[in-house]
Amino acid sequence: MAFDYKKEYKEFYLPPRTPELVTVPEAHYLAVQGTGDPNEPEGDYQKAMGLLYGIAFTIKMSYKGTHQIAGYFPYVMPPLEGLWQQPGQERIDYAHKETFVWTSMIRLPEFVTKEEFDWAVKEATAKKKTDFSKVRFFSYEEGLCVQCMHIGSYDDEPATLEKMEAFLAENGYISDLSQKRLHHEIYLSDPRRSAPEKQRTVIRYPVRPA
Repeated sequence: MAFDYKKEYKEFYLPPRTPELVTVPEAHYLAVQGTGDPNEPEGDYQKAMGLLYGIAFTIKMSYKGTHQIAGYFPYVMPPLEGLWQQPGQERIDYAHKETFVWTSMIRLPEFVTKEEFDWAVKEATAKKKTDFSKVRFFSYEEGLCVQCMHIGSYDDEPATLEKMEAFLAENGYISDLSQKRLHHEIYLSDPRRSAPEKQRTVIRYPVRPA
């Protein structure tokens, strides 16, 4: 049976709808950085999706080719994730999406080294005749965070964030957002196939004792 990160690491991918604290270890990702409104039809965010999945599927389907990755195991494609920030803003301002600075990413299985990532970029570039140079091998360790499952549209996330902030205040913690510790979202629903009110998104951000 294919390894499914959502099921094997439920504490990181399937949190409850009530806020909780969690310590997140380092993981490796495919990542593309950019700026601007993610909803812009022909914008950089939409282009980043094609780049990420181009490399992700090259790695996932590598077992069918001549290049065999050491330690490879069958796995379910991990969900799309994103790190978000805005210049001069501590909290995310959903009213000004054009100022978003984002890192879109997909988790890599543990057997994918930097060398195997480099191979996948070369392989995808040759086969798809596309420039994948914006995709990078990204390691990220979040540490202590607050997280919560958000059900509903992305524009309704402020209500969930207020619930998370109230939880922190009650338990003696405060936000620790910075240039290195960022607002993090994990997208468990495909917005093209799910009604906005049913979309599931993990919201997570770094904290420290008050």
